[in-house]
Amino acid sequence: MALGMSDITMVTSKTNPESGPINPNMQHSGGTVYATPYVAPAHGSVGLGERSKKFNGKDFKRWQQKMLFYLTTLNLARFLQEDAPDLGDNPDRQTVAAVDAWKHSDFLCKNYILNGLDNALYNVYSPMVNAKALWESLERKYKTEDAGSKKFIVGKFLDFKMVDSKTVISQVQEFQLILHDIHAEGMVLGESFQVAALIEKLPPTWKDFKNYLKHKRKEMKLED
Repeated sequence: MALGMSDITMVTSKTNPESGPINPNMQHSGGTVYATPYVAPAHGSVGLGERSKKFNGKDFKRWQQKMLFYLTTLNLARFLQEDAPDLGDNPDRQTVAAVDAWKHSDFLCKNYILNGLDNALYNVYSPMVNAKALWESLERKYKTEDAGSKKFIVGKFLDFKMVDSKTVISQVQEFQLILHDIHAEGMVLGESFQVAALIEKLPPTWKDFKNYLKHKRKEMKLED
């Protein structure tokens, strides 16, 4: 049976550690770097279309979750929390190579994040030294601003009214999206309240049906 390149690499690393692939997944303590089992980043395994839309300063939490998932599929998410390893005073050849490999993967992680920003934000954040610094800087800036989005979402909920010019089904779906955003912000609305609010927001021509639903004694779920 013919061996593939991955099989050859595996055999080489087992028989001759000196010539095997360097492990960038290392732990370090003081000036010593220790190698740990390494899973190669799956660079290129996720299509460009699967990434989130470019972040333009709005809806940071959703963009961040999508970007975190994307980096996780590439085995790069750990670089959002790790500091660069220290070479120490007298690093050997393998330690230098391992640190270089870490820096290479961190460079990829950082630039995947930068490429998820629109051009204006890219120019602001591109000088960041590594992926961790970039990620933390974005969090400090935009998680604070997201706090104001709660008031915006509540406003959307209160202002939402169904109209006769659109189908009720499409407007119910729009209402459910608003409820989803409310829950995503950590605000909890009981299902009974959601049902009552939805009934109140039915179109004016549904007045008789609204009254019928209000007088129903059986408890209704939102799906009902």
